[in-house]
Parts: sequence; C-alpha cells; structure tokens
Amino acid sequence: MTEVSRTVGVPPDRVFAVLADGWSYAAWVVGNSHIRGVDPEWPSVGARIHHSAGLWPIQFKDWTEVTALVPGRMIELRARLWPLGAGTVRFDLTATSGGTRIVMGERATDGPVALLPGVMQGLLLRARNHEVLRRLADLAAGRPQP
Repeated sequence: MTEVSRTVGVPPDRVFAVLADGWSYAAWVVGNSHIRGVDPEWPSVGARIHHSAGLWPIQFKDWTEVTALVPGRMIELRARLWPLGAGTVRFDLTATSGGTRIVMGERATDGPVALLPGVMQGLLLRARNHEVLRRLADLAAGRPQP
C-alpha cells in the first residue's frame, strides 16, 4: 500500500466531517469531476458515492463504497474507476497536540493498474495523493467547528 501523510491544524472531527460529506468528494479527490449521487446512509459500511471522473466530454461513471469505518478515526473505501480498475483507499486520523495527522494509504486491487508492481503504483499514486491530502486539509480548515 502506498502511504502519504499530512498534519493539519484542526481536530480530527473537522477532518472526518469532510470525509463524511459525500457531496464534497469531487472537491478533494483528484480526478473526480462530478458527484451524481450519495447514498443516504453515507458513510456507513456498504454506502456508496456515485461519481464521474475525467474531463467533459470523456467521463467515466462509477462509484466508491465504504468497506470499513471507525467514526472520527478511520474510513476505508473501495474506489472504482473502470476501465482503469479499482483500489482500496484508507484514511487514518490521529489527534496530535496541534491538530490531526492524516495518513492516506492506497493500493490498486483490480484492473490494469493492479498489474503494476507496487513500486510503480507508488510512483503513480504518491504525488496525486499528496494533492488529495492538501485539498482535504484545506476543506477541513475552512469547515465550521461542528
């Protein structure tokens, strides 16, 4: 699994509030362009976000599903983007003296990208995932205190 991390100056509940808002997904997930729907039970295990990725007019419609959840601390997702493949993405949130340490791990599990060795997957994912965390941190910092 390729991991990146970032420490942000807000408490874990503010970061988790962004992760729990399925409609915000396209604002922080690099490559997603449009949210078509969010299951009402999001972020419960089994709930899905229905999204599109790519640039108009070429967009792929797919979904992301919650596979594991510890509210306020961890969410694990199965993210699909066919024809490229699917993967597991996990966010772990740890309170620090100044805010929250976010660790994001991602691994391709199906499709053509999963055929790449882990080192190659890491090269493809690391820069993108640093940007994902930067966007997530910005949204969490701008979100009102719950």
